[in-house]
Amino acid sequence: MLKARNIHKSYGELKVLKGIDLSVEKSEIVSIVGASGAGKSTLLHVLGTIEKPDRGEIKIHGIDLSLLNDKALSGFRNTNIGFVFQFHHLLPEFTALENVCIPAYIAGKSTKEAEEKALYLLDFMSLTNRKDHKPSELSGGEQQRVAIARALINEPAVVFADEPSGNLDSQSSLVLHQLFFNLRDTLGQTFIIATHNKELADMADRKLIIKDGLVNSENNKPV
Repeated sequence: MLKARNIHKSYGELKVLKGIDLSVEKSEIVSIVGASGAGKSTLLHVLGTIEKPDRGEIKIHGIDLSLLNDKALSGFRNTNIGFVFQFHHLLPEFTALENVCIPAYIAGKSTKEAEEKALYLLDFMSLTNRKDHKPSELSGGEQQRVAIARALINEPAVVFADEPSGNLDSQSSLVLHQLFFNLRDTLGQTFIIATHNKELADMADRKLIIKDGLVNSENNKPV
């Protein structure tokens, strides 16, 4: 579903990614671990088209992303890629329901269609009774679950999560981690997760270890 080949990324003289090769199947959960500065977040940003690689090839559903102009890439990103970050980045003036709907509105979906899907996702997250609350009225774990619902509203091919539980307590982290697998099992969702959380990394179908800008090793879950 996603294939990346020979991905390089530098910032000035600092070489962060030095030839990453990566292949991810549909409905797979892949964790990426490594020391701070190893290139985990940079890899997610490049794979998710937030940043462009210096060289290399990224394909999602067989589409070579380097062939898309900025407008086409922006549209592709909105409908095919979801993002979840350590800090939820919810818009404070909008309710949980409104925050989830925003990417659907950008994609041109009607209010009825967007709200129906958003309510389904909020129900899946056990947040139906919090739908009219603004982010300041939600706990950290609730805010992050709203952010995940927002990432899923357009039924993306893949969701990139960058330290999704890094700002949560241990109980909220556990709930969030299990949610990823429930979403995979129920919706067939694909996740690529950069994390320092060993428990989450070990739960994944595959764990990639990034060291010095390269995939140093890969541990497969026993079948």
